[in-house]
Amino acid sequence: MKQISTYQFAAHDLQLYLDTHPKDSGATQQMQQFLQKAAPLVKQYEAQYGALTKRTEDGNNWDWIKGPWPWESEEDC
Repeated sequence: MKQISTYQFAAHDLQLYLDTHPKDSGATQQMQQFLQKAAPLVKQYEAQYGALTKRTEDGNNWDWIKGPWPWESEEDC
């Protein structure tokens, strides 16, 4: 999760930079590289733990609502 956050933060930071410097092709390439590095990590995380955001590639945006919720585990009972 830390690697995902790191890559996504860097890509988002570059996206903000590109709002004011849209012709910086180096920054655009670097942003794409960070997104490409994050993609397989997100896919692996979601396969193991479920959707990371409400947007999923399978098109079923309501999978996250299916239980059990984290506080409904038997360990908590």
